[in-house]
Amino acid sequence: MKVGVPKEVKNHEYRVAITPIGVHELVAHGHEVFIETGAGVGSSISDDEYVGAGAQIVPDADAAWGTDGSIDLVLKVKEPVSEEYHRMREGLTLFTYLHLAADKPLTEELLKRKVTGIAYETVQLPSGGLPLLYPMSEVAGCLAPQVGAYSLLKAQGGRGTLMGGVGGVANAKVVIIGAGVSGQNAANIALGMGADVTLLDTDLDKLRMSFWRYNNQVHGLASSKLAIEQQVMEADMVIGAVLIPGAKAPKLVTNDLVSRMKPGSVLVDIAVDQGGCFEDTHATTHADPTYTVHNSTFYCVANMPGAVPNTSTYALTNATMPYAVALANKGWAQACRDDHSLALGLNTHAGLLTNGPVGEAVEIDAVSLDSVLA
Repeated sequence: MKVGVPKEVKNHEYRVAITPIGVHELVAHGHEVFIETGAGVGSSISDDEYVGAGAQIVPDADAAWGTDGSIDLVLKVKEPVSEEYHRMREGLTLFTYLHLAADKPLTEELLKRKVTGIAYETVQLPSGGLPLLYPMSEVAGCLAPQVGAYSLLKAQGGRGTLMGGVGGVANAKVVIIGAGVSGQNAANIALGMGADVTLLDTDLDKLRMSFWRYNNQVHGLASSKLAIEQQVMEADMVIGAVLIPGAKAPKLVTNDLVSRMKPGSVLVDIAVDQGGCFEDTHATTHADPTYTVHNSTFYCVANMPGAVPNTSTYALTNATMPYAVALANKGWAQACRDDHSLALGLNTHAGLLTNGPVGEAVEIDAVSLDSVLA
C-alpha cells in the first residue's frame, strides 16, 4: 500500500503523524511511505532521517495526499482544515484525529467526498479505554497546569498567584473537572507544583484510584452541579477534562458561574476539541491562546500537545503504528472486521456516517457500523 504523510498546517501544529521508526515498520511490511518535505522539522525529525528509514520525500501536500489518486492511506495528526478539503477524495482512507462531534462542516465534507475516515479518538478497547487518545490526553493533562500557572501571572492578566511553595501563604487552589487520563495527569503536575488540588468526577472508582495514587494529597469529590459550583467559586484555576467518547463534552461551567469566580482566575479547557466543557469555550490557537470572560482568563487551545511536538509525535506514533500497519496490510475493511476496537474508529465511509454519538452531535443520521462492514 502507498501511505502518505502530509505536513500539518493547523496553526502552530508541529507534530507529524509518523516517526522514522514507524516508517521502518511500514516499509518492512512491504509498503511505500511518501512524506511531504519538512513534515517532521517541527518535531526535530529531518527528511534525511525519514529517507534513512526507507521513506520517499515528496515536494508538496498534493503529492503526500495523492490528489492524483496515487496514495491509498493518509496518516495525519490533526483533522483536515478548510484549505485541505479539496485534497480529500473517494477511495482515500484517512487515519487521524477527526473530532467530528464539534465540527459539522468537516463531517459534511468527508461525507460529500466519500472519504473513509477513521478517527484516532473513537478507537476503543473492550475495557472502554481509548488507546490513541490516551497519549495525547497524558500530554494535554501535563501541560494544563503549566499553561494555567503562566496565565495566573499578573503580567498575563492573572491573579498574580504562585501555585505553591511559600511558607505561611495559601497555595493556589486548582479544581480539575474529570478524573480520566488528562485529569489525573493534570492533578499529578499541579500537585507537584505545590497547588491545593481538587479532582471531581461522577465515577467513584476513578476518585478512589486517585486517593491511592496521590496518597490522599488530592481531594476527590463526587461531581454534581452544586459541588462544581462551590469548588469553582473558590478556585484560582479550573481545568476542564471531561470526555464522552465521540460526543460533545457537556457544558459544566456556565457563564454566570464564571462571573462569580475570583477576579484573575484561569480556566483551561482540555475538552475544547470536543466542544469544551465551559459554556464560553471557543477554540484558540498557540498564536493567540487566551481570551477574557468577565474577569477570568480562558485558555482553550485546540491542539495543546502541538506545543511539545517532539514528545507528542513519538508518543502518538507508539500508539498508532500497530493500527496503521493493520490498515496497510489488510485494507481498512478487513482490518476493521478483524479488530472491533479499530472498527469503532470508523466515522465515515462512502458518504455514510457510521458513528452514532457524532450523528447526534451534528444532527446527521448515522448508519450502523455492522451494515458498513458487512
